[in-house]
Amino acid sequence: MIDPNSVSLVQCDPRDDAAVWCLGQYYAELERRFDRGFDVNLSRDPEASDMIHPKGAFFVAMSDGQALGCVGLKGWGDGQAEIKRLWVSEAARGLGLATRLMERCDAAARDLGIKVLRLDTNSALPEAARLYEKLGWVEIERFNDDPYPDLFFEKWVV
Repeated sequence: MIDPNSVSLVQCDPRDDAAVWCLGQYYAELERRFDRGFDVNLSRDPEASDMIHPKGAFFVAMSDGQALGCVGLKGWGDGQAEIKRLWVSEAARGLGLATRLMERCDAAARDLGIKVLRLDTNSALPEAARLYEKLGWVEIERFNDDPYPDLFFEKWVV
């Protein structure tokens, strides 16, 4: 059993080993859960290069040397950013890590002078939409041409 108090959120490069492992797990889960599968190369910014400081940020949840989850803050350079690739390991679900990761992105956005956050998700991930609504995100119209999402949200950073 994972002790939630033992989990730290570490900012890192999305190309670091722990981040790459989390992203691989995330992509595999999307492949399983989406009716038509998932190919990260069809997504915007597949290399996550806009999730590197000072434009953005990437966080990995770690406990005892094990990566348990991740999230990226993809900066657009105009006071706006997008939350991308929120994932928590099945072994760590229910511990509040997704909320902690999202709150860490809010703090990073404030530090970077970002005022508006957006994100997208797919209705095949209903737990994600529930989390975003619980955290104060508001559903908006489509804002990108990514082929996978069908739900879009926005939040002002305060």
